[in-house]
Amino acid sequence: MKKLLVLSIALAGFAATGFAQVKKAVQTVTIKTPTVQCDMCKKRIEEYMIRETGVQKVTVDYKRKTTKVTFVTDRTNIENIKTAIANTGYDADDITANEESYKELPKCCKKPADGGGMKKTL
Repeated sequence: MKKLLVLSIALAGFAATGFAQVKKAVQTVTIKTPTVQCDMCKKRIEEYMIRETGVQKVTVDYKRKTTKVTFVTDRTNIENIKTAIANTGYDADDITANEESYKELPKCCKKPADGGGMKKTL
């Protein structure tokens, strides 16, 4: 009888602990990424950003030149996210792309002023 009582108390404790977990504050922001030009840019940013601490979801829209990021607010912030995008080689709102990272981008991902961009089809 004692074993049954101890077992039921232990199970109740584990159940209470599982339900008592606190939800983390999550925020979604949209960042202007004006130098994003193609599907390769999209893939590069999404793959890089999803590895950042606190980032849960990243969606790049290269036609609208925006990047939507969902993140846990107690693990990162919007400035860290913008800096991470800049470190990938792309402008992010008011932060310019990291020069070294930009140089490493494929030609199609570079600004048209630098001889890059997608070729126009007729």
